[in-house]
Amino acid sequence: MSKDDTGGKSAKDTHYAKLRRAHRDQRRERGEIPTPKDDRRRKQAEGWKAPALAPDQVYLYGLHTVRAALDNPERQIIRLSVSQNAAQRLELPDISTLPYPVETVLPSDLDKVLGPEAIHQGVMLETRPLPVRRLEALKDSPLLLVLDQVTDPHNVGAIMRSAVAFNAGAVITTQRHSPTESGVLAKTASGALELIPYIQITNLSDALEELHRLGFLTVGLDSEGPAPLEGTLSGQRVALVMGSEGKGLRQKTRATCKALARLDMPGAIKSLNVSNAAAIALYATHRHLFG
Repeated sequence: MSKDDTGGKSAKDTHYAKLRRAHRDQRRERGEIPTPKDDRRRKQAEGWKAPALAPDQVYLYGLHTVRAALDNPERQIIRLSVSQNAAQRLELPDISTLPYPVETVLPSDLDKVLGPEAIHQGVMLETRPLPVRRLEALKDSPLLLVLDQVTDPHNVGAIMRSAVAFNAGAVITTQRHSPTESGVLAKTASGALELIPYIQITNLSDALEELHRLGFLTVGLDSEGPAPLEGTLSGQRVALVMGSEGKGLRQKTRATCKALARLDMPGAIKSLNVSNAAAIALYATHRHLFG
């Protein structure tokens, strides 16, 4: 067998090695396998600084997130940056026919913008934030989810996915001590940000009172609640109120809710991550409302 002059390996071995590397790189780009934490990548992470974004500028990334944003007629798109592989997976038409600029990039180009830890899958979308929503627009929604200063965008994104799964009308949160619309939030929500209103209000107690006027029973979830959630639910319009990751519901929020309830846990662990608790509460409330 003939040998090449680049280390004694056969040309066939070199060819298959290149194919394996290409396949591995594509899987990493799709987010199916993690990227090794080598020294070069660690140095990139240490030296990377997030770009300064204007208040009306948002970077979204990830295939599901970007696909959902492109399909959302309310999303105002500025620019799409996409690798050749990601463009195929997004099933984009001829880019010359698209109503927004499209830039073909390498995944490493997006690393420089989003940071080496972002699982962007070879695509980034620069957009304007979604339009502001008002509480009065939710009067026909029987199920809402209210967050009392839940700060982690990963938790809020996961909560959004559950809210969409159980057909909630909106996720309502405070402007302060809550994540704004961002790539991390949208990536964790995996498209849900485009499917459910994310309403940020100034004063949570005032918002709860407005929900009362709209006919909602507001139920605050608390591990020390006086009764299980299933026995607390009543009526045909419910707004579930979830507390922050560490402190739970604030005192004024507890006092404003019409009822407090707990999730009964039969096992040894009696408390859950807020996103898991929200999913269980949404399931129980959806069964109450819709059978």
